Amino acid sequence: MLLHETLENSARNHPDKVALVCGPTRYTYRQIDDWANRFACFLRSRGVVRGDRVATFLDNGIETVVAIYAALKCGAVFMPINPLTRKDKLAYMLNDSRASVLVAHDILVSEYEDALAQSKSVHTCVVAGSSPDAGESVARLGARGLHYDLAVEQFPAGSKLAPVYPETIDQDLASIIYTSGSTGDPKGVMLTHVNMLSADRSISTYLGLRQDDIIICVLPLAFDYGLYQVLMSVLVGATVVMETSFAFPVKVLETMVREKVTVFPGVPTVFSMLMNLKTLPSYDLSSLRSITNTAAALSEEHIRQLRALFPHAQLFSMYGLTECKRVTYLPPDQLDVRPTSVGRGMPNEEVWLVDEEGKRLPYGSTGELVIRGSNVMRGYWEKPEATRERLRPGPNAGEMVLYSGDLFRTDAEGWLYFVARRDDIIKSRGEKVSPREVENVLYSLEGVLEAAVIGVPDPLLGQSVKAFLVLKSGASYTEREVIKYCLSKLESFMAPKHVQFVDSLPKTNTGKIKKTGLS
Repeated sequence: MLLHETLENSARNHPDKVALVCGPTRYTYRQIDDWANRFACFLRSRGVVRGDRVATFLDNGIETVVAIYAALKCGAVFMPINPLTRKDKLAYMLNDSRASVLVAHDILVSEYEDALAQSKSVHTCVVAGSSPDAGESVARLGARGLHYDLAVEQFPAGSKLAPVYPETIDQDLASIIYTSGSTGDPKGVMLTHVNMLSADRSISTYLGLRQDDIIICVLPLAFDYGLYQVLMSVLVGATVVMETSFAFPVKVLETMVREKVTVFPGVPTVFSMLMNLKTLPSYDLSSLRSITNTAAALSEEHIRQLRALFPHAQLFSMYGLTECKRVTYLPPDQLDVRPTSVGRGMPNEEVWLVDEEGKRLPYGSTGELVIRGSNVMRGYWEKPEATRERLRPGPNAGEMVLYSGDLFRTDAEGWLYFVARRDDIIKSRGEKVSPREVENVLYSLEGVLEAAVIGVPDPLLGQSVKAFLVLKSGASYTEREVIKYCLSKLESFMAPKHVQFVDSLPKTNTGKIKKTGLS
């Protein structure tokens, strides 16, 4: 099966079921599949062929979903780009991938026009939206600019041709998703139809997603965690309620109540905002049956609070990375036994730990996590050296496995616990300090909303531990009080030597706390 065939199956099996809710508007599977067919025909009329890259620079919404499936239907590779991306980074991605088409929302004109001026490969820019800026932007783009407005079903010329499907096979690329590039230029993760369908099936299986589920999506579709809410929903025939972000929690909660949402995927920063909302108990979220978390591990205190707030919902702690989408999950019945674990490998996957020489380690060890499965990426787009660092020969002849770059430990039964990114480990007094372990203690301090721990140069210790804290409204601590608390919970070499109180912490476009700007 190919990735877009899941949409065709759902459109055939339940054509009039609501697939997507965007504000007041509801879209059925039949509508989305029909629009994707028409848009695929338009792309073909513009010369898009099998393997071409189609970039989407769009906010969450119907246009994004249609563009993704249209690209797949004409054999192209869809490339989702976060709408918060700035012009220089956008230009880099377009040039690095040699994208043929850019589909962009009209409100992002100030970013995409400048990026297109630096791109020689993009021959077509489709401007989505209905504001006056759309027409003006199309006019400025000349021959390569076209307008597309789903609100009035206004499709570009060439979209009414009979659909002709290329001979795509499941080994072809389905998507290129760029990593955040926190340590350099972004890298394009190449994912085939097999990679994405394998992850799609495995995750929806262990989550127990059903056709009657209603999934809220507040995460950008350019973030694979957000994207897969749509892909999994389409696979099982469920409904996605789309929000552009979680910037207005009250609005999202009102939507969740109105739509009777059953599945709530989030990240720690989303859940921190939610738990800090004093009016949360006034919202009837009794329909919620599942909460999922990934991107960064939840602290034990966050887990306790979430379970207290939503005792009727199952909580799934998970770990993943763009290079293979998802790796592990902790079954909800294990939360009381091992709350800080991220579980074990998901279905149709094998994981293990290795030492610095690549030797497989027994349970009870700490080492780098290695992933084997059909969800593992093809490699980084045109970056062979970076690919060789991550994809290395596996236990069977001719296969490659993924070295995650993340350090984990296992307990005696093989359950996994995240330690740190290999390059995040702090070396103080000759000892190795896991920032995550210190952050877990900080989160257990009442009044702490967000915490980030890094190592800073120290002439005596080599590196000393520094903590950055965002406090909840009304909470107050001194640096000395925080350090004393940590000393009561941690070995002395792990306790912070410095504590800085800040109003907010820098975050990536996906809401993950970003430590690269801290010092």
